[in-house]
Amino acid sequence: MSSTLTEEAALSSTSETRTGLLYGFAAYGMWGLLPLYWHLLQSTSAAEVMAHRMVWSLPTAALILLAVRRWAWIGALFRRPKRLGLVAVSATLISVNWYLFIWAVTEERVLEASLGYFINPLVTIAIGVVVLRERLRPLQWTAVGIGAAAVAVMTVAYGEVPWISLTLAVTFATYSLVKKQTRLDGLEGFTADSLLQFLPALGFLLFLGGRGESTFTTEGLPHALLLAGAGLATALPLILFGAAAMRVPLSTIGLLQYLAPTFMFLLGLLAFDERMPPERWAGFLLVWVALCVLTFDALRTARRNRTALREARRRRPSPAGGVTPADLPQAPVGPTS
Repeated sequence: MSSTLTEEAALSSTSETRTGLLYGFAAYGMWGLLPLYWHLLQSTSAAEVMAHRMVWSLPTAALILLAVRRWAWIGALFRRPKRLGLVAVSATLISVNWYLFIWAVTEERVLEASLGYFINPLVTIAIGVVVLRERLRPLQWTAVGIGAAAVAVMTVAYGEVPWISLTLAVTFATYSLVKKQTRLDGLEGFTADSLLQFLPALGFLLFLGGRGESTFTTEGLPHALLLAGAGLATALPLILFGAAAMRVPLSTIGLLQYLAPTFMFLLGLLAFDERMPPERWAGFLLVWVALCVLTFDALRTARRNRTALREARRRRPSPAGGVTPADLPQAPVGPTS
């Protein structure tokens, strides 16, 4: 009986992991394909597209909160000025990130945008060292050094710092750091940001409308629906990501995150036909080498930690003087011959 229950639990765990992977692929795939969505709105300025994204995000978040009945935290948030201040900072950072990304798509600089999200893990590590005084392992230092070399190569080759890539990476990495301090989950954080973004964005759209510069009512119904759908395009991958994070290990999420900039890179190269001279290839290749080193180090460290944990559990004596669960024979997780 116990063996049957164990096998059922193992099958359930495998099914959850498979479902989590599907959610993860969907989330990062949608993020990676967002340039196609913003490209459809190329006739609208990046500022107006971003404002619509903010305005329509709030009703989208409200409907989701209504469906899951999770709104009690909102009152508590407004009673904590420090946390509310952190949300204001995070909303500002993601607003800058959104604007620059949309602008990069409309200016046909998707490859530079994709580079920003490729180097984001390296910038996150650098911020951890500078801000949180974290100590890096040798391979992490190696990865950061290779990433810095990539930036130097592109700077020398182009005669200017790749500011789009660096700004996207720094704003998103800092946004992630601030988000950790707010202690709000994906849906709550998205809603909190939307609450603070809504009024300024709505005011900007009313200002554009008053000057006759809004495209919402002048470009036809399909265009208006695309602008209104920006809220759902923002919320849906975030929700899928939250569902994936609950079902798969953090190390797997870390690997999946490279899907989004990979899709962006392929779109810039193949769909938007952006130039890829040899010096840009050299910079990208260095970044990819850095990410391979970083990923290898993360996977090796995770494996060592799991081994150490199993050893610690095996050595731990049973409180009652009997055997511990680690001493019991384990049922097979996968199929057996």
